[in-house]
Amino acid sequence: MTDPCAAFRLDGRVAVVTGASSGLGASFATVLARAGADVVVAARRRDMLDTVAEAVLAEGRRCLAVPTDVTDPAQCTALVDVAVEELGGVHVLINNAGAGYARRSERDDPLRAARLLEVNLLGAYQVAVAAGQAMIAGERGGSVVNISSALALTTTELPQAAYSASKAGLLGMTRDLARQWARHGIRVNALAPGFFSSEMTAPLLSHESSAESVRSVTALGRIGRVDELAGPLLLLASDAGSYITGTTLGVDGGMAMH
Repeated sequence: MTDPCAAFRLDGRVAVVTGASSGLGASFATVLARAGADVVVAARRRDMLDTVAEAVLAEGRRCLAVPTDVTDPAQCTALVDVAVEELGGVHVLINNAGAGYARRSERDDPLRAARLLEVNLLGAYQVAVAAGQAMIAGERGGSVVNISSALALTTTELPQAAYSASKAGLLGMTRDLARQWARHGIRVNALAPGFFSSEMTAPLLSHESSAESVRSVTALGRIGRVDELAGPLLLLASDAGSYITGTTLGVDGGMAMH
């Protein structure tokens, strides 16, 4: 009998992680390296990327730090080209780059909302297309994991319409790309985290009233630990999830069912 745990390994594969300079992205890069993948970490902040790259290298894997603004299609293409040319391909994409804020829509700045949509949705699309082209050319299939949010599936008292719209858009993109690329052996899924401690959520969770509001709409009654995303991420990225595509996996402590 084949060892089921071996299916979670990523030996011989190259993973690209966007938004990898801190928070969930930095954690994802290390998790993938521990599973055996060589990793390309991408974000706009080079100094922080270098720190993440050092953590990946400490796991005994190859790593490239590539400063990338996902809103620039040329940089998205260049990111994938570097992975192919220097590490031999792209087999896993963790589409994690994103931004967020909470503000009532009637008081929001349309330009700020447009920028958020550009990063979270258009940026993710551009990286996915570049990676998908490389996977098709490589003829080995692959896995794309789009990092969405529980707020794509539900709402809270926090006013985040632009953010929720961007993350809901990722779910539609996930389903369509999954159908388009299935014949090439490329699986496309979305991970929808609830509230986890990260750089993005720190301003919100630093206020006890807001943190309590989050806990109150979560069935498990607490904020998630970053390590609790590792298993779901590897399921979707690896052969352990070889029959899963076009789906959204919620990791939200029961928030979406509230």
